[in-house]
Amino acid sequence: MIKKRKNNPYIEVYALGQHIYMSTHKARRIIDQIRERSYEETLMILELMPYRACYPIFKLVYSAAANASHNMGFNEASLVISKAEVNEGTTIKKLKPRARGRSYPIKRPTCHMTIVLQDISLYEEYNIPYA
Repeated sequence: MIKKRKNNPYIEVYALGQHIYMSTHKARRIIDQIRERSYEETLMILELMPYRACYPIFKLVYSAAANASHNMGFNEASLVISKAEVNEGTTIKKLKPRARGRSYPIKRPTCHMTIVLQDISLYEEYNIPYA
């Protein structure tokens, strides 16, 4: 059996966003643009993109960086988004009244987002290859 080697947990910081009212396809379109980019570059990209999905992702990236600087003491200039993923959440179902006493179902999709930041200055300090 091959064991998967875990990365150093002191290098990574993450933030979770759960039950965000958004389709996973719309969120993935933006997440694919910011994956493997630096923190400062990501903030500029998210501010300039015209999509509605950018704002919750912007808040999540900002929160992950705040976790990194407050909890771990990392410098925000050396943070890189190492992993960003969007998963489907629960679908909220409502009924809308229609003509002749009928009802029409409304499905409101939600998604769960995970943003993982890594401090690349620690890789340079300990001569670990960045992957």
